[in-house]
Amino acid sequence: MADFFQSGAVATLHRLGKPDVGRLEKELEQFSEETPIGLVLPCHYRELGTLALKRIVRELREVTYIRQIVVGLDGATSVRQWRKACSFFRRLPQRPVLVWNDGPRLQRLFAKLEEAELNIGEPGKGRNVWICLGYVLASEKARVVALHDCDIITYNRELLARLIYPIAHPTLGFDFCKGYYARVSDKLNGRVMRLLVTPLIRALKSILGQHPYLVYMDTFRYPLAGEMCLDLDLVRRVRIPSDWALEIGILTEVFRNCALRAICQAELCDNYDHKHQELSPRDPEKGLNKMAIDIVKSFLRYMAAEGIKIDEGLLNTLLSAYMRHAEDAVRFYAADAIFNGLRYPRHDEETAVATFARSIRAAAKDFLEDPLCSTLLSNWNRVQSALPSFLEELREAVELDNAEK
Repeated sequence: MADFFQSGAVATLHRLGKPDVGRLEKELEQFSEETPIGLVLPCHYRELGTLALKRIVRELREVTYIRQIVVGLDGATSVRQWRKACSFFRRLPQRPVLVWNDGPRLQRLFAKLEEAELNIGEPGKGRNVWICLGYVLASEKARVVALHDCDIITYNRELLARLIYPIAHPTLGFDFCKGYYARVSDKLNGRVMRLLVTPLIRALKSILGQHPYLVYMDTFRYPLAGEMCLDLDLVRRVRIPSDWALEIGILTEVFRNCALRAICQAELCDNYDHKHQELSPRDPEKGLNKMAIDIVKSFLRYMAAEGIKIDEGLLNTLLSAYMRHAEDAVRFYAADAIFNGLRYPRHDEETAVATFARSIRAAAKDFLEDPLCSTLLSNWNRVQSALPSFLEELREAVELDNAEK
């Protein structure tokens, strides 16, 4: 049983007592009559046939309250691959719609956005999520939309129900829900959250004080979770990052566009596991090293936008403060692991901290060279203003691709 402590600026919805998935799903079925629910699955072609995605599809077959499933497909560069992906997802009874990001129709639409000087970023998960949310808006079949990754090894229906329930419930008053969970095997996982994000936020707080944004970010128990659920009105306003800071960037955009009382985090499951990224300590363009650089730059850009002067002196102080907080985190997690009989590879943890310190240096250098550089994609309100017919063209292109599959 989890604790029931409310940890800060937003509501925390705990997983208390014995889970009753049947009750959640029955109520969600009722809610969906007034509030249709959609699900976005950002997927890469190489994930087809993996045990994780097979499990996700198997679980989704039993879900009856979802009215729309949109699969964003990256990496399918041929008609054969496109048809294979369509065949794989056809087993779902919800008749999912696939968005073929590498197909000729979508490529023409991306080119049109660039001609209108609308930032579409680089291909990847961020753009995939963004264009899928655009299709959800264009199709007008959902009023609430959830999204999660396709590499969740421990996926089950409870996770999905608990993610959507706070937003679909007619009286709870939430517009955004972020999932959280423990990530434990025979050791503690989630290195970027444990050893970079939380120590970095607390280092910034020690320098800048109790800034409302930092208090907000420090409230989330797993800010890097890819599971979230949004009201469709919020989807129109938020800007989606195209880099590896997708989850942090969305939390930041929600902070800017949503009242705190309308934001919550929900405990989704007892334990969670997915595909693990390499640390890549010697390559800042790969793995967790690249992710850490993008995350740090995201924090620096937002704090600068809040009017805080980010100069070399502050960044040097931040690095020293980060090291102190990260060293404390290593000691705390070592004690937690020993207390619970888990393996704790201390050297690996220290190596991760050293790598993340270099990531902070690299991010600081990039930021000072170009503080206005942004990876945020245009929000859908702006796209509609610049290209009033774009959403209709997107809907038509996706439906033509699916008609030919």
